[in-house]
Amino acid sequence: MKKLIIIIICFQFGFLFSQEEDRERIVNEANQLIASGNTMLVQNGNFPKAEGEYRKAIAKNPVDPTAKYNLANAYYNSAKYDEATHRYTEAAKVASAKTEKHKAFHNKGNTFMEQKKYKEAVEAYKNALRNNPKDDETRYNLALAKKMLEQQQNDQNQDDQNKDQDKDQNQDNKDQKEGDDKEDKKGDEGEKEKEKGGDQKDKGDEGEDKKEEGDKEKDDKGQPKDEQKGEGEDKKDEQGEPKEQPQRPQGQLSPERVKSLLEAMNNQEKKVQDKINAKKAQGQKVKTDKDW
Repeated sequence: MKKLIIIIICFQFGFLFSQEEDRERIVNEANQLIASGNTMLVQNGNFPKAEGEYRKAIAKNPVDPTAKYNLANAYYNSAKYDEATHRYTEAAKVASAKTEKHKAFHNKGNTFMEQKKYKEAVEAYKNALRNNPKDDETRYNLALAKKMLEQQQNDQNQDDQNKDQDKDQNQDNKDQKEGDDKEDKKGDEGEKEKEKGGDQKDKGDEGEDKKEEGDKEKDDKGQPKDEQKGEGEDKKDEQGEPKEQPQRPQGQLSPERVKSLLEAMNNQEKKVQDKINAKKAQGQKVKTDKDW
């Protein structure tokens, strides 16, 4: 029984020792990859190869913040701020020492400052100071981030105010335009009504013109009875003679012609009578009052 217990203890000790050895080996391999990445990045300036080495180190030892922090710095220097922010967050999460957490949050704040995300930068610098309140550089960056955030908010408020003013102005212009359009529409309708009334007036004038034309045509073709009745009297000259007699139907004698014929007949009859009387006078003796 004692031998069995000794064997179990020895087995567990050997297993733990083996795990420790594996752990140490993994840490050493990860550190070698980190060192290789640092060399490629700093000495050779080869970011792609350095990034590959850091990724291998993180895969080997994911609980080590060093590879994540160095990779985040490489992203930051390459202006890949989103990737840098992600890696700084991972480094601060797995870091056990406050100094490591402070560095991760401080650089994370710098990344937000580059992106003009001042609100996020303020929070990152505050977290950095919680882990190292004595760092003057972090304190200065925090004050600067607060100032930039205030300025950004003022600018945003001013932009919002300008947008509201522009919106109100556009609405006023729209209302004014609609009012002008309505006035123009009313004016156009008034002009149409005026033109319509003018057309009706023109039609009335046209009717009057046609009526006058009809009267004129009637005058040309033949005067009305009333005008014919007094025409003979109106057209007499100063001697009482008619200026112009109206036309008579064919075969009908005018009163003047009848009068002339009657006078001629009377004159002719008088001449005949005078001849008869003269003959009678030649056959009679002349009476005397005294004899010789």
